[in-house]
Amino acid sequence: MSFNKLIKKYKKKKIKIGIVGIGYVGLKLLLQFAKNKVQVLGFDNNLEKLNMLNKKISPISYIKNSEIKKTNNYSSYNADYSKLKECDAIILCLPTPLKNQKPDLSHIINTLKKIKKYFKKNQLLVLESTTYPGTTEEKIKPFLDKKFLIGKNFFLGYSPERENPGDNSYAFKNIPKICSGYSTKCTKLCLILYQMIVDKTVAAKNIKEAEFSKLIENIYRSVNISMVNEMKMISHKLNIDINNVLNLANTKPFGFAKFEPGPGIGGHCIPIDPYYLYWKAKQVNIDAKFIKLAGQTNEDTTNWVIKNFFKILTKEKKIAKKTKLLILGLAYKKNIEDTRESASKKIITNLHGKLKKIDVSEPYIKTQNSVVSENSIFLNKYKINNISITKNIIQKYDVVMILSDHDCFDYNLIKKESKILIDTRNRIERKNRFYKL
Repeated sequence: MSFNKLIKKYKKKKIKIGIVGIGYVGLKLLLQFAKNKVQVLGFDNNLEKLNMLNKKISPISYIKNSEIKKTNNYSSYNADYSKLKECDAIILCLPTPLKNQKPDLSHIINTLKKIKKYFKKNQLLVLESTTYPGTTEEKIKPFLDKKFLIGKNFFLGYSPERENPGDNSYAFKNIPKICSGYSTKCTKLCLILYQMIVDKTVAAKNIKEAEFSKLIENIYRSVNISMVNEMKMISHKLNIDINNVLNLANTKPFGFAKFEPGPGIGGHCIPIDPYYLYWKAKQVNIDAKFIKLAGQTNEDTTNWVIKNFFKILTKEKKIAKKTKLLILGLAYKKNIEDTRESASKKIITNLHGKLKKIDVSEPYIKTQNSVVSENSIFLNKYKINNISITKNIIQKYDVVMILSDHDCFDYNLIKKESKILIDTRNRIERKNRFYKL
């Protein structure tokens, strides 16, 4: 098939797309293509998740079951990777964690080993995973070189994901999509692919710049979150409410972007992604000091919360070994079930064995079957109950601590019934026996 015919095929949406990895990023992407009447196949190793999706049940709290049902005619979910042979475009949405503070690309590499036999001429392969500059060309391209002429009879691209779990402020189609390719033709095909689902696509000059851009986005957040968390610790010492200070600063119409302090950082992006560039910088003998300092400061923030928790117990004349603590929220941020790298987990791990009892109230992990097992292992390990809050329940605990400020919590009830309340998310006005950290 000539490239011009391939372009026409894409523009007419007469293609089939395979998305490998249907987690927070992959499922949202799949639904966008299906909504725009493009045939899309989702592939994953998690059989429980696949079973839910095939029953039209969403495994993610902020994606409604109705969204799965509406796109049923254009979507399917399976673990049979041989069906990738049917696909014109393949998008990889796979985890890129850290291992010993170094990039761990095993999910990508192992998947490529499994699916490379299903690659065919005129396919487009796009990586969406966050990674260090050079990954696509150094790690993915070698899987293609022996069989194809990249840019002529096979096309390779990179388009960084911009998913913000649980945030409904921006519709998917309104968020510009950066696209890049190994060659001009690769980039063009990548652009046409994503123009099916977003209003604006932006072409990067090359793949490495696109890969770098995603890291800069997350490093920007990491550095600014660490800065505001450090300001919180300083203001606390000075007996100044950092939240009021930030509101004042935010009245400036230029040169300031407001970031919210909290009990530390969590999720897959901010605690992990910056270290991909830190590692890459080390390879060229550069010590990325801001990245390292920001990461350490955000870790220090969680330790600072723990330290001040014990100071509050002392002030309130409470003995730690006799204290029952209720933690509100296990997720790393509000209104989602994602507990990866959450401050709540880190705090529970630290406090385990030092208090009489620790329980949590995390409504989002109760009904989401695909994440129940992972979190159940954590809760069982530390003998923690996940409970729904009521007047009688709250009154059983000496201290209540807000770590994830889900909107579904009844904050009036929490304020009224808590004996000692510690708020790390600025949801409660400070008063006697109410503390902000």
